[in-house]
Amino acid sequence: MSDPIDEFSFLPEQAAEAGIPALVPHGERLSLTLADGRTLSALRYTPADSPGAAPVVTFLHGAGLNAHTWDTTILALGLPALAIDLPGHGDSSWRDDAAYVARVLAPDVAAGIDTWTDAPQLLVGQSLGGLTAAAVASSRPDLVRELVVIDITPGLDPNAGAQQIRDFFAGPADWGSRDELVDRALSFGLGGGTRRKAERGVYFNSRVRPDGRVEWKHHFARLANAAASGPAVPEPVDGQDAVASVLGESGWADLAAVAAPTTLLRGERGYVTDDDAAEFARRVPAASVAVVPSGHNVQEEIPLELGARLRAIAGVA
Repeated sequence: MSDPIDEFSFLPEQAAEAGIPALVPHGERLSLTLADGRTLSALRYTPADSPGAAPVVTFLHGAGLNAHTWDTTILALGLPALAIDLPGHGDSSWRDDAAYVARVLAPDVAAGIDTWTDAPQLLVGQSLGGLTAAAVASSRPDLVRELVVIDITPGLDPNAGAQQIRDFFAGPADWGSRDELVDRALSFGLGGGTRRKAERGVYFNSRVRPDGRVEWKHHFARLANAAASGPAVPEPVDGQDAVASVLGESGWADLAAVAAPTTLLRGERGYVTDDDAAEFARRVPAASVAVVPSGHNVQEEIPLELGARLRAIAGVA
């Protein structure tokens, strides 16, 4: 895939593929310098018929992904939206301590929402982003009017469905070309179902180094590779591997403290089992739970249905 004119030049193609007739929104890359000097990056999307409108929905992606994973969902949503690159992902800075757990990431995300929005958000998070969204909603209730958690629960067995994440990350630290990364994604059943979609995903999730080698943008690949070949980077928080750290039990306390209405959307082929969903319902009895026809990356597999659901939750017919 050749380099595009800009990172939003794929939107018309994505809209056409999905059969979305509306004009594509205006996309803008945002950057915030955090108190310790790190950078938090995000994408802001403004509908063509609402120039200057502030975001009403904020999206947080899963481990190993980036803000562009939400592109087609946002096209289907049709509302002003913000998609944040979690620390260690996309164009946001890596953490020196490799602490990629919800309660550590939440203050950075809250700083971004504080800066880039002007009203409480419908906060949507998938996987790691879902746990982080719960931590934001519990610690900064002023920023969140409603919470949607997608295909994740605290305490999820990291040796069950999530093993796929660990295995996918634990490849070489660098690659000869982006085509090699596309082949790897497709071999794991990832990438959105077609090679073209996988190419777009890999483009946004990788970078070409000065030596011509290609590497993932996210820190998780480096951590997984180090775990497989011997530590060359800081150990993840609490001495756990990256995936197990993400899935720690502390998120139950965060969810219990959320005052905003909460919904769990689980993919019928995703990582949340019936037992996980039952435990979620027991611990968060006021929340709604729904099953959707998807695997773990709901935003990439059924973006039109997800966009419609979120539009309804946001109160727009």
